[in-house]
Amino acid sequence: MKTVLALENVHKLFKVGFIPKKKEILKGVSLTVAEGEIYGYLGPNGAGKTTTLKCILGLIFPDRGQIRIFGQPHLEPEAKERLGFLPENPYFYDYLTAREFLDFYAQLFRVKKDEREKRIASLLNLVGLETARDLQLRKFSRGMLQRIGLAQALINEPSLILLDEPLGGLDPLGRKEIRDIVIRLKAEGKTVFLCSHILQDIEMICDRVAIIVGGRILSQGSLADLISEKNLSTEITLSGLDPQDLAGLGESLSGQGGRTLIKVFHEEKIQEILDLVKNRRAKIHSLIPRTQTLEDLFVETVKSQ
Repeated sequence: MKTVLALENVHKLFKVGFIPKKKEILKGVSLTVAEGEIYGYLGPNGAGKTTTLKCILGLIFPDRGQIRIFGQPHLEPEAKERLGFLPENPYFYDYLTAREFLDFYAQLFRVKKDEREKRIASLLNLVGLETARDLQLRKFSRGMLQRIGLAQALINEPSLILLDEPLGGLDPLGRKEIRDIVIRLKAEGKTVFLCSHILQDIEMICDRVAIIVGGRILSQGSLADLISEKNLSTEITLSGLDPQDLAGLGESLSGQGGRTLIKVFHEEKIQEILDLVKNRRAKIHSLIPRTQTLEDLFVETVKSQ
């Protein structure tokens, strides 16, 4: 598959403090992003996610290493013109309406007037802001600002879209709306490089992920390759048994309304519980096996450092 973005052994140093000392933020970052995939770039605060993005965009320059976009050096205008970018904390001219805002950026890309109008209408429809086209941005909610920011990142019809924490600060409905847009962009053949620390959303939509901690990528690959399918535990909700009857069979999590929730870590204990329920004529309401999640992998990776 065609490689859209490639970083090879990228290092970045900054001078910090009153008496400047060099601090290495990126320590040999290497990754590749294939055409048409959603690539999740994960890490705790201060891990180097935004610094990586700034290097890709040419806002800062790596001290060592190579970055290529569409097979070209990342500073080449031909590579940059096919990029779209939504920063974590974008600045908006909030006295402009949504339509005026997008028209301003379209003019920066020298899009002709007739084409601008078509493109703006299409983007407002994509992000669900058709009815707010003439509303000033200062009257937008946080979720609406994220969506208009995403529309701005798409105004030049980019092939590669870089998103820095696009889900931050949004409620569950807002996160779903952004997720749906990202999935639709993939369906249109676009490539998305998504920085985030909201792991549940990443797990839902990303094809591959990389986990960066302390400036180093410690794990990367497809979720199927990284996450074990082995059962970590099984959660059983039952009624008709005294919690004391379950002693030694698992970890009792809660008991409410006559029901007991117990987490079982050993498979042989599950059969013992089933036999006990049958013999005591109790009742099982649910039995849910729990496999490893992206959150489990992330926490394990970060704690190992």
